[in-house]
Amino acid sequence: MGRVSIPLSGTPIDLANGDYRASIASIGASLRSLTYAGRDLVVPFDADELRPAFRGATLVPWPNRIVDGRYSFDGVQQQVPLTEPERGNALHGLAAWLDYEVRDRGDDFVELAATIQAQQGYPHRLDVTVLFRLGDDGLYSAVTARNTGEDAAPFGTAPHPYLVAGDGRVDDWTLTLPADRVLAVTPDRLAPIGLADVDGLVEGTQRAGAFDFRTPRRIDDVFIDHAFTGLARDADGVASVLLTAHDGHGVTMRWDAACPWVQVHTADQPDPERSRLGLAVEPMTCPPDAFNSGIDLIVLQPGESTTAGWTIAAVG
Repeated sequence: MGRVSIPLSGTPIDLANGDYRASIASIGASLRSLTYAGRDLVVPFDADELRPAFRGATLVPWPNRIVDGRYSFDGVQQQVPLTEPERGNALHGLAAWLDYEVRDRGDDFVELAATIQAQQGYPHRLDVTVLFRLGDDGLYSAVTARNTGEDAAPFGTAPHPYLVAGDGRVDDWTLTLPADRVLAVTPDRLAPIGLADVDGLVEGTQRAGAFDFRTPRRIDDVFIDHAFTGLARDADGVASVLLTAHDGHGVTMRWDAACPWVQVHTADQPDPERSRLGLAVEPMTCPPDAFNSGIDLIVLQPGESTTAGWTIAAVG
């Protein structure tokens, strides 16, 4: 009697500014929905729905995969749980199912906070804050992590929205991705192999140039689940991805030099009804398996903090 029912996705937070509306879920500091003038800019999910995989989640303290869940840091071997068991990897960090607390909020913003406690495989403590703010130019999100432990800690972050351009599915939309290089991966486990030029990489049955979207073109049936780098940036150092539908409407995502990588995924699923509903665009501070390669890995000393941010906005 008198119990307050909390939705499966956690505490709901609704934001509004002009024609923009956003819904944030406290579990995983997840972007549950984002609309402009009533049209979806990301694939949404219901407040009382178990969040589908990592849709909209904040990824810390690493994005993407640690192959085999094993890595060495400061000369110590570590093993984290395999959260992608079918591929034998540790996927998307340790906070995707944490319930963040609301630290501050207003009509157009919310700041969420959680602590990643030291644990087996990651013996470090981080305080994480995630800001969502709706402005006239879209939804700005920023992740800040502070090392509150006594030893240096490896770190990386990214968001996980699935962008929606308009009617149809991924195959129907035009992608502009100004990246010169793409990380080749193994077909079975998506483990990194090495960097290649986007106009030269051939994987499986896909033709050379399949990953080259420097000139806008339809995605069609291309399968993408790859990290891109060598990003073209504007005078302010901002990189962007543009996704448009046939009517010219669409969505863009922008980020600064804190994220030299972006993972793009066509969201292929075995169930045709759920497959390729949106394009995952994940600006990353480091590439897949950075805990092993060390490439662009952030090392937070005790007391240090780092911040990365990005904006999703309507086009047309």
